[in-house]
Amino acid sequence: MPDAAAKTQTLTDLLDPARAAALHATLDRPGPVPGAGDPLPPFWHQVYFWRPQRPAALGPDGHPKTGTGLIPNLGLPQRMWAGGRLVFHAPLILGRQARKITTVEAVIEKSGRTGRLGFVTLRHEIRQDGALCVTEHQDLVYRAPPGDRTDIAPPMARTDETDALAVQFTTTQLFRYSALTFNAHRIHYDADYARGTEGYAGLVVHGPLLAQLLIHRAQYRLDRIRSFQFRATAALTHLESAALCWHEDRTLWVRAADGRQCMTASVA
Repeated sequence: MPDAAAKTQTLTDLLDPARAAALHATLDRPGPVPGAGDPLPPFWHQVYFWRPQRPAALGPDGHPKTGTGLIPNLGLPQRMWAGGRLVFHAPLILGRQARKITTVEAVIEKSGRTGRLGFVTLRHEIRQDGALCVTEHQDLVYRAPPGDRTDIAPPMARTDETDALAVQFTTTQLFRYSALTFNAHRIHYDADYARGTEGYAGLVVHGPLLAQLLIHRAQYRLDRIRSFQFRATAALTHLESAALCWHEDRTLWVRAADGRQCMTASVA
């Protein structure tokens, strides 16, 4: 439960191998399905540590209402996962209990070219058997609705990649990823809401889903991933194809079909 004064929250979860198997299928991963006793692949902890809320505790976007838990109400209704920084200290093991401690590290309000913005940084520490396994900083941004902000052109992506993998997302995959992460944000499964209320051209591909796929690209090149950081720069919808790009300097990015940059990342 959240501690209103300290702004911390602790969740425990038995890392059910069935949920990892479902993610393995959703991501169409090659190789054997992870089972009890196996290490959880990097960033797959996103499908654990649910905190279900009753319908009355949800906002119109499907997320828990701000101002009632860890996230303050900044008067900015549109939420995006802006980026994150992760350190993988030790592997989490499937079938064992783990604990996730979340702390609100920063709340900042700014006025930018697009209008007023609110930035919230959460620090997550995931421990298992007393050992720190993952440290994650999660950056969230809150914006005004489309009619109250000025949209600017997104940056264009690099074209100097060492290799690239073409990807296309389906409504089924987005729904399954939302279900596995217990993410009810309607931009990922309600096309009318995504277009009419939040101003997107179609269903939005989850930021952490893109980050997960970039991590997988890095795993093809590296024996071990010790740290990963990413930043979302433009939304990608299910109507578009994209390229997952890797450069030998250990940088990665997502480039949409029109050339715009949707995400940048680096790995060590």
